[in-house]
Amino acid sequence: MAHIALTIAGSDSGGGAGIQADLKTMSALGVYGASVITAITAQNTQAVTGVHGIPLDMITAQIDAVLSDLDVGAIKIGMLATPEIIDCVARAIADFDGAIVLDPVMIAKSGDALLAPEAVSTLCRVLLPRARIITPNLPEAACLLDRPTATSAQDMVEQGRALCALGAQAVLMKGGHAEGEICEDILIEAGAEVARFSAARQHTKNTHGTGCTLSSAIAAGLAKGLPLDAAVSEAHGYLQGAIAAADDLQIGQGHGPVHHFHRFWSA
Repeated sequence: MAHIALTIAGSDSGGGAGIQADLKTMSALGVYGASVITAITAQNTQAVTGVHGIPLDMITAQIDAVLSDLDVGAIKIGMLATPEIIDCVARAIADFDGAIVLDPVMIAKSGDALLAPEAVSTLCRVLLPRARIITPNLPEAACLLDRPTATSAQDMVEQGRALCALGAQAVLMKGGHAEGEICEDILIEAGAEVARFSAARQHTKNTHGTGCTLSSAIAAGLAKGLPLDAAVSEAHGYLQGAIAAADDLQIGQGHGPVHHFHRFWSA
């Protein structure tokens, strides 16, 4: 029987992030991906030129259709856009007892906003406590906590613990926005040793969809039954390979996507 993961997120018409990146990632890692679209974006490698939220009843209908039929092992939650959509998703997955990976998507790679400012408190209140793990980058973590952006590994650990105190079972603080030639992601989990995942910084502009890719890769690992640290480790290694192969694709004129199928074909 195939392992199944569900992504609840926005659609990226350029194909590099959002639902499209999630499904590519899950497939590349040997997991069947189902999807619930929360918003449609008009988007390419350079900008987000339009965002249209899906009606709440249709979001609920999509979730009900998937969870009533498919044996979903893990859910990845990405772009939710508004407080109303956040509340809608929280209600619709209330009875789901599998792992939830929450990626607090706020800003697109182009710099365009994907989450209304007034939605941050709703996200923290109704979804963060449901998460097996949340995967913020440093600016997102700072926004969730209303603190300055972390500038050191110690800051990252402290902010990760603060997010756990808000209810998340674990936090992966993504260090790609930090300075230096080594990028370090730090996994903070209640009752466990801090785990660190390091890689040399790859100098490429083609990093569109990295956050979506990492969180959906973690969800794929959890859907396969991997322990959390193993799922994060597998996801980290997969993403590093996808970034390394990104320049081969030459997609678009802005921040191009990572190569989700780098293990299977090359450009």
